[in-house]
Amino acid sequence: MNFDKQRDRMVNEQLAGRGIDNVKVLEAFRSVPRHKFVPDGCVQESYEDHPLPIGEGQTISQPYIVALMTQALELKGDEKVLEVGTGSGYQAAILADLVKEVYTIEKEESLLRKAETVLRKEGCNNISFKCGDGTLGWKEKSPFEAIIVTAAAPHVPESLKEQLADGGRLVIPVGDLFSQMLTVIEKRGNDYLTNNLCGCMFVPLIGEEGWKGQL
Repeated sequence: MNFDKQRDRMVNEQLAGRGIDNVKVLEAFRSVPRHKFVPDGCVQESYEDHPLPIGEGQTISQPYIVALMTQALELKGDEKVLEVGTGSGYQAAILADLVKEVYTIEKEESLLRKAETVLRKEGCNNISFKCGDGTLGWKEKSPFEAIIVTAAAPHVPESLKEQLADGGRLVIPVGDLFSQMLTVIEKRGNDYLTNNLCGCMFVPLIGEEGWKGQL
């Protein structure tokens, strides 16, 4: 299969064709090989416009949603970013292409180790990994200029808001188990400004400040 051609089509039609206009974000999606982050049985669908299962009840998100969330962070290039929900590692690879440091947390150790192996092979050496409860963030590495959450929360975890740097942005799906609103939160001093992007559907965010005990 000509993955380069498929990746170009994905960027042109699914991303740029639907309003993703940040040049650096588009370049990152054009360079990161999404097919390296999906299970062998799904490789032929790597660049299609839908999520794919990756095991442990998790998915690799639809390319457009990954791009939309990444663009919403408004990254400049020198940031330290926290990702909650490593999953396949694809979002981390995109972030690693755009910023100085990426810290990623995953509750499922098998997924984390698999993602770490792929990311190391792809030369993503500016990523740090942690297995644990992502709803609590990574306090000792905070503050973060950007935080991205790749699972659905019933509300915005206070720990993540507290670990956001002043002027930083948090992108997170918030809602119930069946539908959510992709939400952007910007920290301004002691205030948090909220903007809703679009409806979405993610797997649930499990943890102390997530869906723990409610599933």
